[in-house]
Amino acid sequence: MRVVDLGAAPGGWTQVIVKRGANRVVGVDLLPVDPVAGAEIIEGDFTDPDMPDRLISLLDGKADLVLSDMAPNTTGHAPTDHMRIIGLAEEALHFAFEILAEGGGFVAKVFQGGSEKAMLETMKQAFSEVRHAKPPASRKDSSELYVVATGFRPERLRQAQATA
Repeated sequence: MRVVDLGAAPGGWTQVIVKRGANRVVGVDLLPVDPVAGAEIIEGDFTDPDMPDRLISLLDGKADLVLSDMAPNTTGHAPTDHMRIIGLAEEALHFAFEILAEGGGFVAKVFQGGSEKAMLETMKQAFSEVRHAKPPASRKDSSELYVVATGFRPERLRQAQATA
């Protein structure tokens, strides 16, 4: 399995992915990340126009999974924090469309708040299954949850975009 971990700092998810047996793992973050045995770490911006080709080259092909655990610095104002994390998740999703292999998956952290509806609609066009998940490690009172999409269908996505 080839995996890209966006927002890899401090490296915990990258370590988990390697331990779970992914054979090619690349973590990307603006912040420095300590080396993780079994993974390539890039200190850089995933929105850099050269990043998709760079990652596909490092992975030796398109990714099977793109994971985004990115979160902006919170302001304490829930609606603002929600909009900011949805913006990051949407950027990660559109980036994933460029580097995911057919049948691949996408996971992104979001905060509950309602404005993720448009992103979820796009995901439902592009993936065969889309759902939410709240890990047991997440505090019950936290608005943090993850959107999980599997079965990337690039042809269906292209068709949906052509008719939009």
